Amino acid sequence: MHYVYLIKSLKKDFEYVGVTDDLKRRFVEHNNGRELSTKFYAPFILVYYEAYRNKKDALIREKKLKHHGSVIGHLKKRVKYSLEV
Repeated sequence: MHYVYLIKSLKKDFEYVGVTDDLKRRFVEHNNGRELSTKFYAPFILVYYEAYRNKKDALIREKKLKHHGSVIGHLKKRVKYSLEV
């Protein structure tokens, strides 16, 4: 399985969208500061994820969430209360 996920910093106003084939491992990496793009915002909570059987489908979804503002906006509306920390 391949996962597209949304995490939110507990420390600052920061959300991150990523893709992985091992969601548990990747979440631990983000929280342990092993990811350069998120290390200054740890710790995180996992807000949302989607599972895909095909890696290409997951990568396409991640790209849409990262590069099309309305797509991430709609997702944030769906998980509005989960984003409140």
